Parts: sequence; C-alpha cells; structure tokens
Amino acid sequence: MSIDLEALYIDLHQHPELSFQETRTAGIAAGHLRDLGLEVHEGVGGTGVVGVLANGEGPTVWARADMDALPVTEETGLPYASKATGIDPDGNEAGVMHACGHDMHVTAMIGATEQLVAEQNQWHGTLVVVIQPAEELGAGARAMLDAGALDRFPKPDIVLGQHVGPLPAGAVGLRPGPQMSASDGLHVVLRGQGGHGSRPDSTIDPVVMAAATIMRLQTIVSREVDPTGMAVVTVGAVHAGTKNNIIPAEATLELSLRYPDDAAREKVLKKVERVIRAEAAASGAERDPEISTLHTLPATINDADATARATAAFQRAFGEQAVIDTGLITGSEDVSWFARDAGVPLVFWFWGGVDPAVFAAAVQNDSVDHDIPTNHSPFFAPVIHPTIEVGVKALVTAAREFLS
Repeated sequence: MSIDLEALYIDLHQHPELSFQETRTAGIAAGHLRDLGLEVHEGVGGTGVVGVLANGEGPTVWARADMDALPVTEETGLPYASKATGIDPDGNEAGVMHACGHDMHVTAMIGATEQLVAEQNQWHGTLVVVIQPAEELGAGARAMLDAGALDRFPKPDIVLGQHVGPLPAGAVGLRPGPQMSASDGLHVVLRGQGGHGSRPDSTIDPVVMAAATIMRLQTIVSREVDPTGMAVVTVGAVHAGTKNNIIPAEATLELSLRYPDDAAREKVLKKVERVIRAEAAASGAERDPEISTLHTLPATINDADATARATAAFQRAFGEQAVIDTGLITGSEDVSWFARDAGVPLVFWFWGGVDPAVFAAAVQNDSVDHDIPTNHSPFFAPVIHPTIEVGVKALVTAAREFLS
C-alpha cells in the first residue's frame, strides 16, 4: 500500500518543530524509511536521520531534505494551519510554522524514496537519504558532518537537494555555478559610556554611534561594490537602552551579509569591519567594538557538468518550458557543506509551489512581489497538488540520472 503523501504533508505542516528540536518529524521520517526497507540511522548530528539503500554496484547519491520550521505565527487561514508554539533561540515563546516549506521537502523525499524502492530493477548504486535538522540556523549540515556522516555512511559521488519556492507549481528552476549566495550573520556590540539623558556631553552615546554605523554600512553596496556584481548588507536587529532618559553603555546590531562567492565575501567582510570600527572611533569610543560571527554559509554552487545532466533530465521529464534559470538567489543554504566536505559535485534546484493561475494573474498585474508570499512569510503555503507530485518526480528524475 502506498504512502498517503497528502496526509503526511498536512501532519508535518500542523506539527512544525524548531531547529534541533525536530524529534517528532525525525521519528516520522525514520519510520517511513525503515518501512521502505532502508537501513536507518537516527540522532545523527542531533536529530538528523540517514537512510541507506544499497542496490548493487554503481554510484552513491546523497539526496538531502531539511526538516526544521521557523519561529513564525502562521496567518494563512488554511484549515490545516499550524497552531504550534515553541521556544525560539532567544528563549522566548513564539508561534511556529513551516514558513519555508521544509514539510514539503520531507514529504517529497519520502515519496521519491518510495518510488525508487519500487523501481530498484531500473537503477543500480546506493541511495543515501539525508533528513537534515537546523537548516534555518545554518548549522544542521555541519552538525551531521561533525558527527561523522562521511565516515559512517557510503561516501557520495554527488549530492542532490531541492527547495520549494514562490514559482508556479510545475516549474523547476536551476542553473550552473552560483545558485544561492554565501552568507554570514554578525553580532556587533558598540561600546560607549552611559549616563543621564539630560547630560549627553558626559557620555559616549552608543545609540548615535549605532545610527551612524547603520547608515554608513548602506554605502558599502551602493558605493563600494561593482554595480554589475551582487552583495547585500542588512541590519536586521538593533537593541539599545531601557528608558528614554538614560543613555545606555552599549548598543548591539545584528547583520545579515550575502555575496555570490568566497572572493566577494572576503572583500565585503573587510569593508563592514572597517566601517564599524571607524564609526566607533569617530564617536569617540574608548573601547573597540566587538564583532562576532553567528553563522557562516558557503555559496551554493552547482557543478556545471552535473547540472547540465540534471537540466536535460528535467526537460525530458517536465518539458523544456517548465525548466527555467532562476538566476542567483540571494538567500542562503547549508546543503553545500555535504558536497564541499566530500569533494563531490552538487546539484540543487527549486520547484514551484504557487497555483499557476494565481501566479499568472500576479504576473499580468505586475504584482508578483505583492501578491505571492515568499519563503519565511506567515502567509507562505505551497498548494498541495501538484507541488507534492512535482517534488517527488524531480527527486526521482535527478536520482535516476546519476544512479546508472
């Protein structure tokens, strides 16, 4: 009897779990993989799951799906909307939802594995299914690798992965070279000297220092990056003070930086540090700012030859019109750690989850940015069909291409 993928998806959607807390999700995925006959290993890098299906001599393909949710309160209004809550990384209770589609990723992976198991007489090699935790923290792939995944399981000849996104359902998007940006998260502490709000002259105001730093950081992209290139410098959080008439001693900033490759990363990081330290000095700070890294994600770079093979396979499976070049996505992923550490090619692609009629209407009205919720939005919710079917077919198509 085949797995009811719609029921699986709805169940996962209604029971999201935050990064490194995905015990229920991991258990469900492991149970399905075990029922399908795979050799299953749980608790890899925390809550990670690895399933191995050896099917004779041939290449080894790692197929990865991530499973964590986000601290976002769902506002889709769907009958199966998440009502879950959890404790976010800052220790606060928050609504939790699959605002990035990882429930769809796990569902498609289980469906694809079921089909590949049923078709074992049509391919040869080893399939390694990787159900990864904590992609949203940029830490799950690294945790699984640090737990010895490459030593404990058959080493890959290629790594495959996919992500559902705000494309019309039925579309598959990929490109050779940089597919997603490299990223760093920075935590910055600006150190001033606190005092009474009525006597700013007796203080070194970190709030003004923070404001000047934020504004100056915006000139890095607008004035110091080649206009034909790409970089993003975003200040996503600012914290300072407790009361209107107290000048605090410190202000903190949290930055999100994006770049297409390692060379651009090195340049932008140097410019960001230069601005932070220079603005502190200009404000008369007597102590240097503290700059620490929250996370580092490499660029998701698709191998040219392997991507050409996958693209041709997708075109045969879905039709040439359905396979598109998404361009460089400025979001970031940690899937490439698997391929980088193993020294093997990566192919990572997107598939659509938006009702095609809704997407077409938004295009006609020039309102895609306004009317189509993107990943991480409280309104993000892929249509169940044909999103599941396309996700399954894409994974099977790519895996079969390399399991020759």
